[in-house]
Amino acid sequence: MKKARVKLGSTDPEKVDGLAKDIVEVSKEYNASVSGPVPLPTEKMDLTTRKSPDGEGASTFERWEMRVHKRLIDVSESERALRQIMRVHVPEGVSIEVELLE
Repeated sequence: MKKARVKLGSTDPEKVDGLAKDIVEVSKEYNASVSGPVPLPTEKMDLTTRKSPDGEGASTFERWEMRVHKRLIDVSESERALRQIMRVHVPEGVSIEVELLE
């Protein structure tokens, strides 16, 4: 049985969860079996920069952090369900990747 794997990612966890909920609802509406959404580990990216441009003065630093939240959904390959998943509105700032598996 073939299935489609949908990977979602964003810096805003509420957008990712909302889109995952929409995809699960559409899939169930078209009688496709759904597994997920599975929360994947959050990627945490840190960046530390020195505030002083010339290197003189107090040693003060700025710390920046960005977190990327990811979800994984497996949907059985139902052509009607996959077409409707492609039509779901994807909020700005959310990346979506659909992969067909065997």
